[in-house]
Amino acid sequence: MEKKGTVYFFTGLAGAGKTTIGGLFYRRLKEKKNDLILLDGDQLRRLSFNKQSGYTTEERRRGAFYNFEMCKMLADQGIDVVLCSISMYSDCRAWAREHIENYREIYIRTTWETLRCRDQKGLYSSGVKNVVGVDILCEVPECPDFVIDNDGQEEPEKIVERLWRVLKMEEAA
Repeated sequence: MEKKGTVYFFTGLAGAGKTTIGGLFYRRLKEKKNDLILLDGDQLRRLSFNKQSGYTTEERRRGAFYNFEMCKMLADQGIDVVLCSISMYSDCRAWAREHIENYREIYIRTTWETLRCRDQKGLYSSGVKNVVGVDILCEVPECPDFVIDNDGQEEPEKIVERLWRVLKMEEAA
């Protein structure tokens, strides 16, 4: 029986550093193995087969389930997946934890002050509606496998190094 892949799910609010840290983690893991894919929530939303994924609560929930189902399909085929997405619903993450054999949830926690300063997409300063964590409830992960505080005190490469060490210690156990 083929070994199942691992899903590394990087979650946090917009501007927390999911794509930056997850991308660096992906590049480091790619040096060790070929059966690996990087999925970003913003990119997945733009794909033609996922066009029905809008910004209402139900559309966001449906999109999150779809992303996790795709991750499960890939992991079941022995492919590791690095997924960087908000996926703010506890029931979606619970589904992933229950159905994906090797699931690692990495929550990137950031202060509001840091998010407002970064604000690359203008979500926190423009008055845009339907922003997760502002006017849409974000169900913060209650028991992620790892919590990373990312308020700019540590370079992203150092964060990935620390996460890498923790994962290696876990694998040795």
